[in-house]
Amino acid sequence: MTAIPQGRSHRAALISAMCALVVTGTGLTGCGGEDPNAGTNGVGKLPADEIQARTNKAARGANTVHLSGSVVSNGRTYKLDMRLKADGGTGSVTTQDTTFRLLRVGEHLFLKADADFWADEDDKDAEGSGGKNSDADAEAAEKLEGMYVKVPQGDPAYQRFTGFTDKDVLLDGLLTLHGTLATDGHHERFGIRTIRITGDKGSGGTLDVSLEGKPYPLLLARAGNAGTIRLTDWGKDFPLEEPAKNEMVDYGQQLPES
Repeated sequence: MTAIPQGRSHRAALISAMCALVVTGTGLTGCGGEDPNAGTNGVGKLPADEIQARTNKAARGANTVHLSGSVVSNGRTYKLDMRLKADGGTGSVTTQDTTFRLLRVGEHLFLKADADFWADEDDKDAEGSGGKNSDADAEAAEKLEGMYVKVPQGDPAYQRFTGFTDKDVLLDGLLTLHGTLATDGHHERFGIRTIRITGDKGSGGTLDVSLEGKPYPLLLARAGNAGTIRLTDWGKDFPLEEPAKNEMVDYGQQLPES
């Protein structure tokens, strides 16, 4: 048997390795006519609007999701790290230099933050008061630090913060691509093969959809550079319980005002 020249054998191996790199790194369809949809859930073969419909259905049908990343709204950037399920959610929201924790169990919403957060809230409520209550406000804020404060449903803060804990509200607001939909190749996110769909060639946002298992959305780049959201742990349950009594403050029907 004639031996294969060493140079040719090495070159063939190098070409094969580069082919694998190109497929994984850029989402091209592959070398040698390989089918990028082989062994997948099949949504990669569908038109973009059908992919979006199926991923929205999968997202709504999931019991839980872990949502993390950043959202820009009304000129303000919010960093989110929320675990959500049908009857509530828990996690943190950071905006500017302030981080607070949110916990919702059913209709009961709890907010935990440091003293500076509560002092700022009191300052907003006390605008025009001449600062007469500043010492009392600071003392009250210190008492609230590290405690879960139950937010009454009739308080404006309830409407302001509860949306961060509502799975369907957040997903409906986030999983929207604007403009004409199209597919943008096969990719890989977090070790999972994906198909990417775009709105107006990316200017209307991009969404990577899982090709493995259910077609869950995995990574969203919002239109207009309005943030990037990672969606993981679909269907993985987590505990959701109200705070213990010694960790909670309940002001009844209305949060205190200065």
